[in-house]
Amino acid sequence: MALGKNFGKDEKALVRRYLVWCYKTTKESVDWIDRKFTQASVDHYVLGRIQMMKVAVAAKGEYERKIDDFRKYIAEKEKDGGKQKFISGPAKDLSPEYLYLKNRLTAIEDAIRHFLGPRELARINLLYEAEMTRRIFESKEH
Repeated sequence: MALGKNFGKDEKALVRRYLVWCYKTTKESVDWIDRKFTQASVDHYVLGRIQMMKVAVAAKGEYERKIDDFRKYIAEKEKDGGKQKFISGPAKDLSPEYLYLKNRLTAIEDAIRHFLGPRELARINLLYEAEMTRRIFESKEH
């Protein structure tokens, strides 16, 4: 159900902006944690491909050190992500913070559907992805 007759044009704009802000900030928080796991999957693939490539004998020692550094980087990323996403222990239960963020994001998506309609949720998601990609390309960091 989209915004009803209860809201005027200005109020609808305020509701939309607030929901966009809620979505953006919460999705960024969830993505900050989840990306460590998705990136690690990609990193493992890249590591496997790099290890299969031929290298000149003269560069072999330094090349293997670079691979080892990459392997350590992956392990540290997985460890850090695990601390943020899970409660420590063998059960690997989700941490209260992560569970709250995931549930908050679901509730915000439901609110967007309720107040703005399902098409607007899809549009907001596309805008979010475009913004995150833009930030990557404009980043000055290496």
